[in-house]
Amino acid sequence: MATCIGMVARVGGTVLTVLKPVARQCSRQRTRVFIPHRFSHGARSSLYEHVREGYSDKPELDMRAVCEETDKVIANVENRKGDLRGDDVRNIVCVWQELQAVKTEISGLEEQKKHISDTVKALVAKNDKKALGNLPEYTQALQKGREIRNRLNQLYPKETELDQEHYGRALRLPNATHPDVPVGDESQARVVELVGQKPEFDFKPRGHVELGEELGLIRQRHLAHVSGHRSYYLRGAGARLQTALQNFALDTLQRRGFIPMVVPDMLKGAVFEGCGMQPNAHRSQVYSLDQARFPDLNLAGTGEVGVAGYFMDHAVNWKDLPVRTVCSSTCYRAETDTGRETWGLYRVHHFNKVEMFGITADETGEESSQLLGEFVSLQKEMFSALELHYRVLDMPTQELGPPAHRKYDIEAWMPGRDSYGEISSGSNCTDYQSRRLNILYEREDGSLQYAHTVNATACAIPRTIIAILETHQTKDGTVRVPRALQPYLGLEVIETPKYTPLKYIGPNQPSRPPRPAPKTR
Repeated sequence: MATCIGMVARVGGTVLTVLKPVARQCSRQRTRVFIPHRFSHGARSSLYEHVREGYSDKPELDMRAVCEETDKVIANVENRKGDLRGDDVRNIVCVWQELQAVKTEISGLEEQKKHISDTVKALVAKNDKKALGNLPEYTQALQKGREIRNRLNQLYPKETELDQEHYGRALRLPNATHPDVPVGDESQARVVELVGQKPEFDFKPRGHVELGEELGLIRQRHLAHVSGHRSYYLRGAGARLQTALQNFALDTLQRRGFIPMVVPDMLKGAVFEGCGMQPNAHRSQVYSLDQARFPDLNLAGTGEVGVAGYFMDHAVNWKDLPVRTVCSSTCYRAETDTGRETWGLYRVHHFNKVEMFGITADETGEESSQLLGEFVSLQKEMFSALELHYRVLDMPTQELGPPAHRKYDIEAWMPGRDSYGEISSGSNCTDYQSRRLNILYEREDGSLQYAHTVNATACAIPRTIIAILETHQTKDGTVRVPRALQPYLGLEVIETPKYTPLKYIGPNQPSRPPRPAPKTR
């Protein structure tokens, strides 16, 4: 097991180097070429660039755990889904050890440099200027000072290079995993609870697309030339249903003390990376704007990113904890795995979502777990009010995103699909995001401590619409509106609209209607 040469600790705003014994030295042979803005393993870090440009403090990663419990970290990495492996963790430890060794040498040399400077000043003050050249201690001090400066001029670039490489590698590490999380892929998800009963029909239930088209709620056809693949329109009661669900979720949470927020849809890559997402990765799910015109701006795939950005580089007052925030935003996801759910609202490029985000203290270590439990209870309350049958799942290691310590998914029964489908998730991210984004809380004595963050879906609109349409459909093709939603929608039943559906008159159809004749004047 590798042991760190040193740990950097922050006490009262002062950085201290705490020396640790070295169990072994790294034996890897390293040949480096320093390339600005890019790390030696090829991955660009927006967060590191953000720090280097002076916008934020450096992320204070918990390298003590990585170095002292390397085998445990390797097991965690290999149980997760991703491209990191055991050798990557060992390289992270090696780079960190080298960096701490260089920092230690620099610190010692700078102390010597200061001592020599004080010695030279004292000699100059005590002796005649002409006599200084004949003093051995004076000439020796000057010579030693030159040697130290030369060595420091070698070490400073090396420190910068190692620091850059360290963050480029270490920022990719996932959070530690809760010991009770199942190990494996999605088939290992543990069913925690089943709520409600599957609806029974005396007819074959239809899917949400068929229902939505017949009721004039949803349009996905003939949109390739308008808004591209995996896009959709909601119209009439469909649009009202989206607004009703948003307001229902927002009202429910505001009654429980949640603070509402409106967040940006476009954010810098540093915020995404601080949340544990990789906007610059190959086949990223993040949409990036034209970098030539809008450098480092990306479209958020969840309101979590916007809310986390709000708290970035800020401290929450102790008396305000836990902070419970709710936002409704439009989310954008590239969905590069185009072979899955190619039709319908289940997997689309844009959708509206109501998101819960919480910030807790870290005094007992249980505060964020308790808040996650509260968030899941609120999710259950809302989905039960919508009269859905669903199950709560404790998700396995390969289904945890990098920031998640533990994650619960809720899957609703969707009769048209004849399967359960995910409609929400909730994650405890402990201090993973706060250490990267500098989200802290201020104790009563004025000291600062890294907070814990928790996030959970309150209502992902398209998937909730799927569950409502398919669960509450009737034999005559209408949809019964859940009682809790009726005041928001203003309807008890969704019926076929009075207006006539649009008629497609574009190309690529077997019997296209004739074009209008030219006007005669």
